Amino acid sequence: MKNILVTGATGFVGSSIRAKLCTLGYQVVSAQRKANFDDELEFDLEKPFDLVKQLKNIDVIIHSAAIVHIMKNKKMADEKYQKANYEATIELAKQAVEAGVKRFIFISSIKVNGETTTGRLPFSSSDLPSPKDAYGLSKAKAEKGLLELAKKTGLEVVIIRPPLVYGPRVKANFASLVKLATKNIPLPFGAINNKRSFVFIDNLTDFIAISVKHPAAANQIWLISDDEDLSTSQLLRLIIEYSQSKVFLFNVPQRVFVHLCKLLGKQNIAERLCGDLQVDIKYTKETLNWTPPHTVQQAIKKTVLSFINKN
Repeated sequence: MKNILVTGATGFVGSSIRAKLCTLGYQVVSAQRKANFDDELEFDLEKPFDLVKQLKNIDVIIHSAAIVHIMKNKKMADEKYQKANYEATIELAKQAVEAGVKRFIFISSIKVNGETTTGRLPFSSSDLPSPKDAYGLSKAKAEKGLLELAKKTGLEVVIIRPPLVYGPRVKANFASLVKLATKNIPLPFGAINNKRSFVFIDNLTDFIAISVKHPAAANQIWLISDDEDLSTSQLLRLIIEYSQSKVFLFNVPQRVFVHLCKLLGKQNIAERLCGDLQVDIKYTKETLNWTPPHTVQQAIKKTVLSFINKN
């Protein structure tokens, strides 16, 4: 029996990790900003903390807590990401070492690799880090610090870089796309033929459960996905099918769509909708003998039906 601490346990990813581990029979302790019950620890990335005593009986930490929201003030964003995503992560890992924790699983981000694979091969875990924003940089620095700490102390560090995570209760960009595809209005995305990797929340938590105990997972960086990349048009067609929406997609040449977005000052939207972002998980599958248990079709159907039932 392993005792596992999950940070960010009230968030979309953290709560799903906690639920998965509980079904597998692990003793799970939640770490979150406000502790309400005996099996919860108070932990705030933006405040000083001392958890050494509470970590004495913990075998594994899964650190999913992070500051992810984008702020307009760049200087403030840089400082906040640095403090919460880098400094707090390293401090937590140091306290884990002092308490005798054996393994530290860090939920990082594919943004450490970069923002796009347009015009290049899919990202791999052996690529040199190339973050393009403060969030990605903070995650890259945390990864480097953790691996250095592992070499000095013997702490087993597992780093996981997921692409966009989706599933029931998801918010942000994926939820906006589902909402858009169920509004019964024509959408000009029929000709977008890009390729993007995603990961269903249940596939992510399944991999995390493997990484809790697999000896080969330690001190490595792992890229994961659903192992089936989709274009924006393919994704929207699946959402439309499972929601039984009456939306239809019409074709606007991709280059025209991108040009219009640039003229409107929405280049970031054009990149998300039209750009490529693929990850290569061959090494992950072969080394850990893991394959995503849920297909893209099953995952999107479950996500869409959950969204419809909620609304």
